[in-house]
Amino acid sequence: MESRILGRTGRPVSVVGLGTWQLGADWGDVDESTALDVLTASVDAGVTLFDTADVYGDGRSEQLIGRFLRQHPGRDILVATKMGRRVEQLPENYVLPNFRDWTDRSRSNLGTDRLDLVQLHCPPTAVYSDDAVFDALDTLVDEQRIAAYGVSVETAAQALTALARPGVASIQIILNAFRRKPLDEVLPAAAAAGVGVLARVPLASGLLSGRYTSETTFAADDHRTFNRHGEAFDAGETFSGVDFDAGVAAAQEFAALAPDGVPPAQLALRWVIDQPGVTAVIPGARSAEQAAGNAAAAQLPRLDDSTRAAVRELYDRRIRALVHDRW
Repeated sequence: MESRILGRTGRPVSVVGLGTWQLGADWGDVDESTALDVLTASVDAGVTLFDTADVYGDGRSEQLIGRFLRQHPGRDILVATKMGRRVEQLPENYVLPNFRDWTDRSRSNLGTDRLDLVQLHCPPTAVYSDDAVFDALDTLVDEQRIAAYGVSVETAAQALTALARPGVASIQIILNAFRRKPLDEVLPAAAAAGVGVLARVPLASGLLSGRYTSETTFAADDHRTFNRHGEAFDAGETFSGVDFDAGVAAAQEFAALAPDGVPPAQLALRWVIDQPGVTAVIPGARSAEQAAGNAAAAQLPRLDDSTRAAVRELYDRRIRALVHDRW
């Protein structure tokens, strides 16, 4: 699989990584055997980047990745985790003593002395402008608790603020065919700064797979049930903030753009890979088959001009007014 350098980490990662939120919680039940199968299938398909967080299943996702890495020694996998969501979301909680506690917990979960990449996990907006926060992150690097740090953001404005920090190695942001705003300023600014970009929610919580109808339901413990309007966390994390019925209708049109034999999900992932400035896309997977299918998007040719234009026209006509100015 093609690799790209993940910004200021200096490390190459596969253009398709694996997001592991679903191996922890909030996507319905995924048992441990299935979770390990997902990790195995991803690596077998060439994936060298796992994205996780300390709150996914209260550490379950990190622990499963740690177990996998112990069972497969010598694999050159970059594990990007996140911290900050274990406490009330107040800027005053983003301080060095907490950072040490959180990274110690993640190091234990993952079974490593030094974390490859730690990202602030969509903190309050004021955190991105706090010099003391980034001084504390630099201290974690100096103490060799972490090799590098980045930020995960909800908005383009937060990303642009973080990009001004010289120690930020990577930005993680929602980017997909139904969330195009990062193309305007964030991706060009990240490329100019030498900062990596991890594109999350690339399938708009599954909408862009084309498998849903207006009658589709999800488990009670699935965020696609309990967070449709931001009841638990930012609404943009669920279906990219697009109203479900409107998203289903738009996704049916999107699916019709896929060439013969190409699943709509792979078209959606290839669209993200093709965007200048993107380092890697990090779709989740709840089965080994889904993981392998996601990785296969890297083998597709770049999308042609007519397909790119059709995706843009669909967004402008059906989606832009719903989301573009919100994030």
